[in-house]
Amino acid sequence: MMDIVDLRYLAAAANAGNFGRAAKSLGLDTSTISRRIGRLEDELGFALFERAKSGVHLTAGGQPLMGHVNRTLAEFDAVVRAAGETGSGNIGAIRLGVRLPPVGEPLVSLLAGWRERHPNVALTIAEMTEPAMAKALELRRLDVGLITSFTPCGSAASMPLYVERLVAAVPHDHALAVRKSVEWADLRDEDLLIQEWDESQATRELYASLLGQSVRFSAHAASKQSVFALVAAGFGVTLATVSQATVSVPGVVFRPIAETNACLQIDLVWRPELEDAAVGRFVAYLRDETRSRRLV
Repeated sequence: MMDIVDLRYLAAAANAGNFGRAAKSLGLDTSTISRRIGRLEDELGFALFERAKSGVHLTAGGQPLMGHVNRTLAEFDAVVRAAGETGSGNIGAIRLGVRLPPVGEPLVSLLAGWRERHPNVALTIAEMTEPAMAKALELRRLDVGLITSFTPCGSAASMPLYVERLVAAVPHDHALAVRKSVEWADLRDEDLLIQEWDESQATRELYASLLGQSVRFSAHAASKQSVFALVAAGFGVTLATVSQATVSVPGVVFRPIAETNACLQIDLVWRPELEDAAVGRFVAYLRDETRSRRLV
């Protein structure tokens, strides 16, 4: 049966106008080219070349065939190149799940560096809770995720990426708003607004370990921006990362927390047994970049 090699021999012979020159360009014996083209002619049922002492040239039946042959070879070569790029991780797609929106540093510059080095790898982001992210990784709806280190990640592998400081977000007319910094003791008597969904109380447990078990929590299954809106309206205070505090929120003042443990470690999670080349490159890039920047 005809195969891609036959088409390459056919194109080489047509371009060279001579079986000998075609064979030389391919690093083959002339007999190999002649034999394969003869077999191809038998299969097609008509002569592709007229043979003469001066060389060969396409027959009336062979000439229109060459357009299809050249297009087929070009498409095949494109497939081979694309496969090579995909296998090397230079093209592809990465589905990234995040718990905290990627605003501010260091995540923005990390993603910008990745984009600069791998412009042909598409990146999509899904913001979701940690349990939902663990499930999405298990079902292969996500490739990698960024979660806080205190969150269980099931069977996924994890790696520390960077540490973010925590700040207090208070109403602009709150007594703490005039302070240069606050301490945990200043926040213990406040209503602490948190993001919380039925399937996870990890945030509540973390903040209770920092502020004490007597803290009054007000849980909301909402975005951080919605929680900030409640802070601005005077419903309480909340904790945020420094990167989240880079976004201006009307009616909200951010104040540093003067405590050594006022920080969150952000981990990368993924399924090594399921990663493709692009995902493997992404994981390696984040690992190397965060180490070189000493973010952990």
